[in-house]
Amino acid sequence: MTANSQPPRYGVLLFTLSLVTTITSIVSSLGAPLVPKISTEFDIEITQAQWTLTATLLMAAISTPVLGRLGGGSWRRPTILVGLLIVTAGCVLSALPLGFVALVIGRTFQGVGMALVPLAMAVARESFAVSRLAPAIAILSVAGVAGAGLGYPITATVADLWGLHTAYWLGASLSLITLILALRYIPSSRASTRMPVDWIGALLLSSGTGTFLLAVSHGETWGWLSARTLGLAVVGVAAFTLWIVWSLRCDQPLVDLRLAVRPGVAAPNLVAAGGGIAMYTLLTLVIVLVQNPDWGLDKSLTVAGLMLTPYSLMSVVGSRLSLAAVSRFGPDLVLPLGCAIFMCSTVGLAVAHNHVAWAVLWMTIGGLGSGFSFSSLAVLIIPHIPSEETGSAMAFNLVLRYLGFTVGSAVSVALMAVYGGGDQGFVLTLITVSVVFAAVGIGAWLLSKRVPTTAS
Repeated sequence: MTANSQPPRYGVLLFTLSLVTTITSIVSSLGAPLVPKISTEFDIEITQAQWTLTATLLMAAISTPVLGRLGGGSWRRPTILVGLLIVTAGCVLSALPLGFVALVIGRTFQGVGMALVPLAMAVARESFAVSRLAPAIAILSVAGVAGAGLGYPITATVADLWGLHTAYWLGASLSLITLILALRYIPSSRASTRMPVDWIGALLLSSGTGTFLLAVSHGETWGWLSARTLGLAVVGVAAFTLWIVWSLRCDQPLVDLRLAVRPGVAAPNLVAAGGGIAMYTLLTLVIVLVQNPDWGLDKSLTVAGLMLTPYSLMSVVGSRLSLAAVSRFGPDLVLPLGCAIFMCSTVGLAVAHNHVAWAVLWMTIGGLGSGFSFSSLAVLIIPHIPSEETGSAMAFNLVLRYLGFTVGSAVSVALMAVYGGGDQGFVLTLITVSVVFAAVGIGAWLLSKRVPTTAS
Protein backbone atom coordinates (compact mmCIF):
# COMPACT_ATOMS: atom_id res chain seq x y z
CA MET A 1 0.00 0.00 0.00
CA THR A 2 1.19 3.50 -0.69
CA ALA A 3 0.97 6.20 1.93
CA ASN A 4 -1.88 7.91 0.09
CA SER A 5 -4.15 4.87 -0.22
CA GLN A 6 -5.71 2.77 2.51
CA PRO A 7 -3.69 2.33 5.72
CA PRO A 8 -1.14 -0.50 5.71
CA ARG A 9 -1.42 -3.59 7.85
CA TYR A 10 -2.14 -2.99 11.53
CA GLY A 11 1.21 -4.29 12.75
CA VAL A 12 3.28 -2.31 10.24
CA LEU A 13 1.51 0.96 10.92
CA LEU A 14 1.54 0.45 14.70
CA PHE A 15 5.29 -0.24 14.59
CA THR A 16 5.86 2.92 12.54
CA LEU A 17 3.72 5.05 14.85
CA SER A 18 5.50 3.56 17.86
CA LEU A 19 8.82 4.69 16.40
CA VAL A 20 7.37 8.18 15.94
CA THR A 21 6.36 8.34 19.61
CA THR A 22 9.71 6.85 20.64
CA ILE A 23 11.36 9.92 19.09
CA THR A 24 10.36 11.58 22.37
CA SER A 25 12.57 9.20 24.33
CA ILE A 26 15.40 9.51 21.80
CA VAL A 27 15.37 13.28 22.20
CA SER A 28 15.16 12.91 25.97
CA SER A 29 18.03 10.46 26.21
CA LEU A 30 20.24 12.84 24.21
CA GLY A 31 19.63 15.52 26.85
CA ALA A 32 19.77 14.99 30.61
CA PRO A 33 22.24 12.05 30.75
CA LEU A 34 24.78 13.88 28.57
CA VAL A 35 24.78 17.26 30.35
CA PRO A 36 27.80 16.45 32.60
CA LYS A 37 29.81 15.18 29.61
CA ILE A 38 28.89 18.27 27.57
CA SER A 39 30.14 20.42 30.44
CA THR A 40 33.46 18.56 30.45
CA GLU A 41 34.05 18.38 26.70
CA PHE A 42 33.22 22.03 26.02
CA ASP A 43 34.90 23.22 29.24
CA ILE A 44 31.83 25.15 30.38
CA GLU A 45 29.86 25.40 33.61
CA ILE A 46 27.19 22.77 34.21
CA THR A 47 24.61 25.57 34.23
CA GLN A 48 25.57 26.48 30.66
CA ALA A 49 25.51 22.84 29.57
CA GLN A 50 21.99 22.62 31.02
CA TRP A 51 20.79 24.73 28.09
CA THR A 52 21.04 21.65 25.88
CA LEU A 53 18.11 20.32 27.90
CA THR A 54 16.26 23.59 28.49
CA ALA A 55 16.25 24.54 24.80
CA THR A 56 14.66 21.21 23.90
CA LEU A 57 11.93 21.55 26.51
CA LEU A 58 11.17 25.10 25.43
CA MET A 59 10.80 24.08 21.78
CA ALA A 60 8.58 21.16 22.82
CA ALA A 61 6.34 23.50 24.82
CA ILE A 62 6.09 25.94 21.93
CA SER A 63 5.61 23.47 19.08
CA THR A 64 3.33 20.87 20.70
CA PRO A 65 0.05 22.86 20.66
CA VAL A 66 0.71 24.27 17.17
CA LEU A 67 1.57 20.91 15.61
CA GLY A 68 -1.34 19.31 17.44
CA ARG A 69 -3.69 21.75 15.77
CA LEU A 70 -2.08 21.42 12.34
CA GLY A 71 -2.37 17.65 12.65
CA GLY A 72 -6.12 17.79 13.13
CA GLY A 73 -6.91 17.88 9.41
CA SER A 74 -5.44 17.22 5.99
CA TRP A 75 -1.98 18.52 6.99
CA ARG A 76 -1.39 15.66 9.46
CA ARG A 77 0.91 13.50 7.32
CA PRO A 78 3.11 16.37 5.99
CA THR A 79 3.33 17.80 9.53
CA ILE A 80 4.67 14.49 10.86
CA LEU A 81 7.14 14.15 8.00
CA VAL A 82 8.45 17.71 8.32
CA GLY A 83 8.70 17.25 12.09
CA LEU A 84 10.81 14.11 11.70
CA LEU A 85 12.98 15.86 9.12
CA ILE A 86 13.61 18.72 11.57
CA VAL A 87 14.53 16.25 14.33
CA THR A 88 16.95 14.42 12.03
CA ALA A 89 18.54 17.71 10.96
CA GLY A 90 18.85 18.73 14.60
CA CYS A 91 20.62 15.48 15.50
CA VAL A 92 23.04 15.92 12.58
CA LEU A 93 23.76 19.53 13.58
CA SER A 94 24.46 18.44 17.16
CA ALA A 95 26.72 15.63 15.94
CA LEU A 96 28.93 17.89 13.81
CA PRO A 97 31.97 19.46 15.55
CA LEU A 98 30.68 23.03 15.15
CA GLY A 99 30.82 24.19 18.75
CA PHE A 100 28.47 24.58 21.68
CA VAL A 101 26.12 27.10 20.03
CA ALA A 102 25.47 24.74 17.12
CA LEU A 103 24.86 21.93 19.64
CA VAL A 104 22.20 24.00 21.42
CA ILE A 105 20.55 24.95 18.11
CA GLY A 106 20.48 21.30 17.12
CA ARG A 107 18.96 20.35 20.46
CA THR A 108 16.31 23.04 19.91
CA PHE A 109 15.35 21.44 16.58
CA GLN A 110 15.12 18.06 18.31
CA GLY A 111 12.44 19.45 20.63
CA VAL A 112 9.99 19.30 17.71
CA GLY A 113 10.09 15.51 18.04
CA MET A 114 8.43 15.72 21.44
CA ALA A 115 5.40 17.35 19.76
CA LEU A 116 4.70 14.42 17.40
CA VAL A 117 3.05 12.06 19.91
CA PRO A 118 -0.48 13.55 19.59
CA LEU A 119 -0.27 13.32 15.79
CA ALA A 120 0.66 9.64 15.95
CA MET A 121 -2.40 9.04 18.14
CA ALA A 122 -4.59 10.96 15.70
CA VAL A 123 -3.37 8.70 12.87
CA ALA A 124 -4.13 5.62 14.98
CA ARG A 125 -7.64 6.83 15.76
CA GLU A 126 -8.44 7.39 12.10
CA SER A 127 -6.73 4.23 10.80
CA PHE A 128 -7.49 1.44 13.30
CA ALA A 129 -10.71 -0.44 13.94
CA VAL A 130 -12.44 0.33 17.23
CA SER A 131 -11.56 -3.10 18.63
CA ARG A 132 -7.84 -2.44 18.10
CA LEU A 133 -7.74 1.24 18.98
CA ALA A 134 -7.45 1.05 22.78
CA PRO A 135 -4.44 -1.33 22.88
CA ALA A 136 -2.76 0.65 20.09
CA ILE A 137 -3.20 3.97 21.93
CA ALA A 138 -1.89 2.38 25.14
CA ILE A 139 1.24 1.19 23.33
CA LEU A 140 1.82 4.62 21.79
CA SER A 141 1.30 6.28 25.19
CA VAL A 142 3.89 4.16 26.97
CA ALA A 143 6.43 3.89 24.13
CA GLY A 144 8.12 7.14 25.09
CA VAL A 145 8.54 6.15 28.74
CA ALA A 146 9.78 2.67 27.89
CA GLY A 147 12.16 3.99 25.26
CA ALA A 148 13.66 6.52 27.68
CA GLY A 149 14.50 3.78 30.14
CA LEU A 150 16.47 1.93 27.49
CA GLY A 151 17.79 5.04 25.76
CA TYR A 152 19.39 6.65 28.82
CA PRO A 153 21.94 3.89 29.53
CA ILE A 154 22.56 3.28 25.80
CA THR A 155 23.33 6.90 24.92
CA ALA A 156 25.40 7.37 28.08
CA THR A 157 27.45 4.26 27.24
CA VAL A 158 27.92 5.29 23.59
CA ALA A 159 29.05 8.76 24.68
CA ASP A 160 31.52 7.28 27.19
CA LEU A 161 33.00 4.75 24.76
CA TRP A 162 32.98 6.58 21.42
CA GLY A 163 32.49 10.22 22.25
CA LEU A 164 29.66 12.70 22.65
CA HIS A 165 29.09 13.32 18.94
CA THR A 166 28.64 9.59 18.28
CA ALA A 167 25.58 9.62 20.54
CA TYR A 168 24.03 12.31 18.37
CA TRP A 169 24.91 10.40 15.19
CA LEU A 170 23.04 7.46 16.74
CA GLY A 171 20.04 9.73 17.30
CA ALA A 172 20.27 10.98 13.71
CA SER A 173 20.29 7.40 12.39
CA LEU A 174 17.23 6.38 14.42
CA SER A 175 15.37 9.55 13.41
CA LEU A 176 16.19 8.98 9.74
CA ILE A 177 14.95 5.38 9.88
CA THR A 178 11.71 6.61 11.45
CA LEU A 179 11.35 9.27 8.76
CA ILE A 180 11.78 6.68 5.98
CA LEU A 181 9.17 4.36 7.51
CA ALA A 182 6.78 7.25 8.09
CA LEU A 183 7.19 8.37 4.48
CA ARG A 184 6.33 4.87 3.33
CA TYR A 185 3.58 3.79 5.71
CA ILE A 186 1.79 6.70 7.38
CA PRO A 187 -1.39 7.35 5.39
CA SER A 188 -2.80 10.72 4.45
CA SER A 189 -5.68 11.92 6.57
CA ARG A 190 -9.16 11.26 5.27
CA ALA A 191 -10.20 14.73 6.46
CA SER A 192 -10.51 17.15 3.56
CA THR A 193 -10.43 20.32 5.66
CA ARG A 194 -7.44 22.11 7.08
CA MET A 195 -7.78 22.99 10.74
CA PRO A 196 -7.24 26.73 11.30
CA VAL A 197 -4.45 27.69 13.68
CA ASP A 198 -5.19 30.28 16.32
CA TRP A 199 -1.86 32.09 16.05
CA ILE A 200 -2.66 34.61 18.78
CA GLY A 201 -3.55 31.75 21.12
CA ALA A 202 -0.40 29.91 20.02
CA LEU A 203 1.72 32.96 20.85
CA LEU A 204 0.13 33.39 24.29
CA LEU A 205 0.29 29.68 25.21
CA SER A 206 3.85 29.30 23.93
CA SER A 207 4.95 32.44 25.78
CA GLY A 208 3.28 31.29 28.97
CA THR A 209 4.60 27.75 29.00
CA GLY A 210 8.01 28.76 27.64
CA THR A 211 8.75 31.47 30.20
CA PHE A 212 7.35 29.38 33.05
CA LEU A 213 9.48 26.38 32.03
CA LEU A 214 12.52 28.62 31.81
CA ALA A 215 11.93 30.01 35.30
CA VAL A 216 11.36 26.57 36.83
CA SER A 217 14.22 24.80 35.06
CA HIS A 218 16.78 27.47 36.01
CA GLY A 219 15.30 28.65 39.30
CA GLU A 220 17.79 26.72 41.39
CA THR A 221 20.74 28.17 39.46
CA TRP A 222 19.51 31.76 39.27
CA GLY A 223 17.92 31.73 42.72
CA TRP A 224 14.22 31.10 43.30
CA LEU A 225 13.70 34.64 44.61
CA SER A 226 15.91 36.36 42.05
CA ALA A 227 14.42 39.09 39.84
CA ARG A 228 15.05 37.01 36.72
CA THR A 229 13.25 33.92 38.04
CA LEU A 230 10.31 35.80 39.53
CA GLY A 231 10.01 38.04 36.48
CA LEU A 232 9.82 35.09 34.08
CA ALA A 233 7.34 33.30 36.36
CA VAL A 234 5.08 36.36 36.48
CA VAL A 235 5.25 36.79 32.70
CA GLY A 236 4.45 33.10 32.25
CA VAL A 237 1.42 33.18 34.55
CA ALA A 238 0.18 36.42 32.96
CA ALA A 239 0.52 35.04 29.41
CA PHE A 240 -1.17 31.79 30.40
CA THR A 241 -4.06 33.73 32.00
CA LEU A 242 -4.48 35.86 28.89
CA TRP A 243 -4.47 32.68 26.79
CA ILE A 244 -7.31 31.23 28.88
CA VAL A 245 -9.39 34.41 28.47
CA TRP A 246 -8.66 34.55 24.74
CA SER A 247 -9.43 30.86 24.19
CA LEU A 248 -12.82 31.12 25.91
CA ARG A 249 -13.77 34.01 23.61
CA CYS A 250 -12.26 32.72 20.37
CA ASP A 251 -14.50 30.88 17.88
CA GLN A 252 -11.78 28.39 16.87
CA PRO A 253 -9.19 28.35 19.68
CA LEU A 254 -5.90 26.51 19.63
CA VAL A 255 -7.22 24.31 22.45
CA ASP A 256 -10.90 24.05 23.28
CA LEU A 257 -10.73 24.56 27.05
CA ARG A 258 -14.37 23.66 27.50
CA LEU A 259 -13.50 20.35 25.88
CA ALA A 260 -10.44 20.00 28.16
CA VAL A 261 -12.56 20.10 31.33
CA ARG A 262 -15.53 18.07 30.17
CA PRO A 263 -16.32 14.75 31.90
CA GLY A 264 -13.90 12.04 30.82
CA VAL A 265 -11.19 14.56 29.86
CA ALA A 266 -10.63 16.60 33.03
CA ALA A 267 -9.34 13.68 35.13
CA PRO A 268 -6.68 12.57 32.59
CA ASN A 269 -5.51 16.18 32.27
CA LEU A 270 -5.20 16.46 36.05
CA VAL A 271 -3.19 13.23 36.23
CA ALA A 272 -0.98 14.35 33.31
CA ALA A 273 0.20 17.38 35.28
CA GLY A 274 0.31 15.77 38.74
CA GLY A 275 1.72 12.51 37.43
CA GLY A 276 4.43 14.36 35.52
CA ILE A 277 5.55 16.06 38.73
CA ALA A 278 5.57 12.80 40.71
CA MET A 279 7.28 10.81 37.95
CA TYR A 280 10.19 13.19 37.50
CA THR A 281 10.55 13.64 41.26
CA LEU A 282 11.01 9.89 41.60
CA LEU A 283 13.46 9.67 38.68
CA THR A 284 15.47 12.68 39.86
CA LEU A 285 15.72 11.59 43.49
CA VAL A 286 16.64 8.00 42.65
CA ILE A 287 19.53 9.21 40.48
CA VAL A 288 20.60 11.59 43.28
CA LEU A 289 20.40 8.75 45.82
CA VAL A 290 22.38 6.28 43.72
CA GLN A 291 25.22 8.70 42.95
CA ASN A 292 25.51 10.68 46.18
CA PRO A 293 28.76 9.73 48.03
CA ASP A 294 27.81 11.20 51.43
CA TRP A 295 24.40 9.93 52.47
CA GLY A 296 23.53 8.01 49.26
CA LEU A 297 24.77 4.80 47.65
CA ASP A 298 27.90 6.25 45.95
CA LYS A 299 27.48 4.39 42.63
CA SER A 300 28.50 5.35 39.09
CA LEU A 301 26.51 7.21 36.43
CA THR A 302 26.08 3.92 34.56
CA VAL A 303 24.39 2.32 37.60
CA ALA A 304 22.18 5.40 37.97
CA GLY A 305 21.18 5.17 34.31
CA LEU A 306 20.36 1.48 34.66
CA MET A 307 17.82 2.36 37.36
CA LEU A 308 15.55 3.46 34.51
CA THR A 309 15.56 0.02 32.90
CA PRO A 310 13.18 -1.74 35.34
CA TYR A 311 11.08 1.42 35.33
CA SER A 312 10.68 1.36 31.53
CA LEU A 313 10.06 -2.39 31.31
CA MET A 314 7.36 -2.29 33.99
CA SER A 315 5.77 0.70 32.26
CA VAL A 316 4.96 -1.65 29.38
CA VAL A 317 3.49 -4.20 31.81
CA GLY A 318 1.47 -1.44 33.47
CA SER A 319 0.03 -0.36 30.14
CA ARG A 320 -1.29 -3.87 29.51
CA LEU A 321 -2.75 -4.16 33.01
CA SER A 322 -4.50 -0.81 32.65
CA LEU A 323 -6.44 -2.09 29.63
CA ALA A 324 -7.55 -5.11 31.61
CA ALA A 325 -8.55 -2.86 34.52
CA VAL A 326 -10.67 -0.65 32.27
CA SER A 327 -12.45 -3.71 30.90
CA ARG A 328 -13.01 -5.26 34.32
CA PHE A 329 -13.65 -2.29 36.60
CA GLY A 330 -14.59 0.47 34.16
CA PRO A 331 -12.82 3.81 33.61
CA ASP A 332 -13.65 5.33 37.02
CA LEU A 333 -11.02 3.45 39.00
CA VAL A 334 -8.13 3.10 36.56
CA LEU A 335 -6.50 6.49 37.21
CA PRO A 336 -6.90 6.45 41.02
CA LEU A 337 -5.54 2.89 41.05
CA GLY A 338 -2.56 3.91 38.92
CA CYS A 339 -1.88 6.84 41.27
CA ALA A 340 -2.05 4.51 44.28
CA ILE A 341 0.42 2.07 42.73
CA PHE A 342 2.84 4.87 41.90
CA MET A 343 2.53 6.29 45.43
CA CYS A 344 3.78 2.98 46.78
CA SER A 345 7.11 3.73 45.07
CA THR A 346 7.55 7.24 46.52
CA VAL A 347 6.47 6.23 50.02
CA GLY A 348 8.55 3.03 49.85
CA LEU A 349 11.64 4.91 48.70
CA ALA A 350 11.25 7.32 51.62
CA VAL A 351 11.10 4.41 54.08
CA ALA A 352 13.77 2.09 52.63
CA HIS A 353 16.66 3.27 50.44
CA ASN A 354 19.89 1.99 51.98
CA HIS A 355 20.69 -0.50 49.19
CA VAL A 356 20.58 -0.61 45.38
CA ALA A 357 18.08 -3.47 45.61
CA TRP A 358 15.58 -1.16 47.29
CA ALA A 359 16.04 1.45 44.57
CA VAL A 360 15.43 -1.20 41.90
CA LEU A 361 12.29 -2.41 43.69
CA TRP A 362 10.75 1.06 44.03
CA MET A 363 11.62 1.94 40.43
CA THR A 364 9.95 -1.29 39.34
CA ILE A 365 6.76 -0.40 41.21
CA GLY A 366 6.99 3.20 40.01
CA GLY A 367 7.23 2.01 36.41
CA LEU A 368 4.18 -0.19 36.91
CA GLY A 369 2.17 2.74 38.29
CA SER A 370 3.47 5.12 35.63
CA GLY A 371 2.58 2.75 32.78
CA PHE A 372 -0.80 2.08 34.38
CA SER A 373 -1.57 5.81 34.58
CA PHE A 374 0.05 7.40 31.53
CA SER A 375 -0.99 4.71 29.08
CA SER A 376 -4.60 5.22 30.20
CA LEU A 377 -4.74 8.96 29.59
CA ALA A 378 -5.25 8.90 25.83
CA VAL A 379 -7.45 5.79 26.01
CA LEU A 380 -9.78 7.60 28.42
CA ILE A 381 -9.73 10.94 26.58
CA ILE A 382 -10.34 9.85 22.99
CA PRO A 383 -13.93 8.54 23.38
CA HIS A 384 -14.99 11.95 24.73
CA ILE A 385 -13.61 14.24 22.02
CA PRO A 386 -14.50 14.75 18.34
CA SER A 387 -12.15 13.08 15.88
CA GLU A 388 -10.94 16.38 14.42
CA GLU A 389 -9.91 17.58 17.91
CA THR A 390 -7.76 14.53 18.72
CA GLY A 391 -4.43 16.16 17.90
CA SER A 392 -5.26 19.39 19.73
CA ALA A 393 -6.68 17.71 22.85
CA MET A 394 -3.78 15.27 23.16
CA ALA A 395 -1.28 18.08 22.55
CA PHE A 396 -2.72 20.02 25.50
CA ASN A 397 -2.50 16.90 27.66
CA LEU A 398 1.12 16.51 26.59
CA VAL A 399 1.93 20.15 27.41
CA LEU A 400 0.54 19.59 30.91
CA ARG A 401 2.76 16.53 31.21
CA TYR A 402 5.87 18.45 30.07
CA LEU A 403 5.10 21.17 32.61
CA GLY A 404 4.81 18.48 35.26
CA PHE A 405 8.11 16.91 34.21
CA THR A 406 9.95 20.22 34.44
CA VAL A 407 8.39 21.20 37.77
CA GLY A 408 9.12 17.76 39.23
CA SER A 409 12.78 17.70 38.19
CA ALA A 410 13.41 21.24 39.48
CA VAL A 411 11.24 21.38 42.59
CA SER A 412 12.41 17.99 43.90
CA VAL A 413 15.98 19.25 44.28
CA ALA A 414 14.78 22.61 45.62
CA LEU A 415 12.58 20.94 48.24
CA MET A 416 15.51 18.83 49.41
CA ALA A 417 17.44 22.04 50.11
CA VAL A 418 14.44 23.62 51.89
CA TYR A 419 14.16 20.56 54.12
CA GLY A 420 17.82 20.76 55.11
CA GLY A 421 19.38 18.49 52.48
CA GLY A 422 20.91 15.07 53.02
CA ASP A 423 18.89 12.03 53.97
CA GLN A 424 16.34 14.11 55.88
CA GLY A 425 15.64 16.35 52.91
CA PHE A 426 15.41 13.29 50.66
CA VAL A 427 12.78 11.61 52.86
CA LEU A 428 10.68 14.73 53.50
CA THR A 429 10.62 15.61 49.79
CA LEU A 430 9.31 12.17 48.91
CA ILE A 431 6.63 12.38 51.61
CA THR A 432 5.55 15.82 50.38
CA VAL A 433 5.23 14.61 46.79
CA SER A 434 3.34 11.52 47.97
CA VAL A 435 0.79 13.70 49.78
CA VAL A 436 0.36 15.92 46.71
CA PHE A 437 -0.07 12.91 44.45
CA ALA A 438 -2.60 11.41 46.85
CA ALA A 439 -4.65 14.58 46.37
CA VAL A 440 -4.29 14.17 42.58
CA GLY A 441 -5.54 10.58 42.82
CA ILE A 442 -8.55 11.62 44.89
CA GLY A 443 -9.29 14.46 42.48
CA ALA A 444 -9.07 12.08 39.52
CA TRP A 445 -11.52 9.69 41.23
CA LEU A 446 -14.01 12.49 41.95
CA LEU A 447 -13.78 13.81 38.38
CA SER A 448 -14.11 10.30 36.94
CA LYS A 449 -17.36 9.82 38.83
CA ARG A 450 -18.98 12.56 36.78
CA VAL A 451 -21.28 11.22 34.08
CA PRO A 452 -19.26 11.16 30.82
CA THR A 453 -20.49 12.67 27.61
CA THR A 454 -19.41 10.66 24.58
CA ALA A 455 -18.16 12.68 21.63
CA SER A 456 -20.00 12.44 18.40
